Amino acid sequence: MSASTPQTTPTPVIPTEGWHVLHLYYHIERAQWDVLSPDERNRAKTKFTQLIQEIRATEKTQLLTFSVVSPKADLAFMLLTPDLQMADAFEKKLTNGLGPDILSPVYSYLSMTEWTDYFTTEEEYTARMAAEKSLLPGTPEMEAELAAYRAHMTKYHDDRLYPNLPDWPVMCFYPMSKRRGEVNNWYAQDHATRKTLMAGHAITGRKYSGRVRQLITGSTGLDEHEWGVTLFAHNTSDIKSIVYEMRFDEVTTRFGEFGDFFISLQLPVNNLFRRLGI
Repeated sequence: MSASTPQTTPTPVIPTEGWHVLHLYYHIERAQWDVLSPDERNRAKTKFTQLIQEIRATEKTQLLTFSVVSPKADLAFMLLTPDLQMADAFEKKLTNGLGPDILSPVYSYLSMTEWTDYFTTEEEYTARMAAEKSLLPGTPEMEAELAAYRAHMTKYHDDRLYPNLPDWPVMCFYPMSKRRGEVNNWYAQDHATRKTLMAGHAITGRKYSGRVRQLITGSTGLDEHEWGVTLFAHNTSDIKSIVYEMRFDEVTTRFGEFGDFFISLQLPVNNLFRRLGI
């Protein structure tokens, strides 16, 4: 770019609702890192730490740092931010954050936080309260139930679209799609059937409330699968248990297709450097 050419700020690319989500996985090129002097390594780590702090200080942006368990990768980031322009810029900065050719990308996944088509509507909830508790529309008892329902749905909606991710140590990420085979085709089912199947899946998930935090993000048209699944837990037993139990839900046995699983440990940056041995 010549000195006379003015720089322009890219037009933000912000969805109508929700945030963009990037899962980024890297290997450290040890031979490249070992070439650096101790002073150069310290400066690189200081700049990298400052970069992470700057990204985290960006409005409506979260950046989580992980050590990856297994040689699939060395370290990982999970980035949530509204503007795709910012997500792209942050990814480029992180990839080069320790210096040229130090971090080598091995896997990435782009998705978006999204609402679900399978939530319980207020009409459905009202009918259920009438059937289960014999409550009549317009009564104080029914209005109290509906007030609780509306508060719950508001929180659920915000948690899906604008989550505040926990600092729990274990993170499991995997992509998944719904089958489109000749016999079992998810997209050939009507909405009522899909909603019933997903309700059974939700019942299994609720058993792990307080033990597993789940974020489902949509990636149709954005990456190679249709959803990204991110699970946070305090131990691997709960991760293993919820994934295993959900395998028996009909929505999974008939329609589930999965990509690779990545298990990571969430660590502060200084602890991450020590874990990585850099």
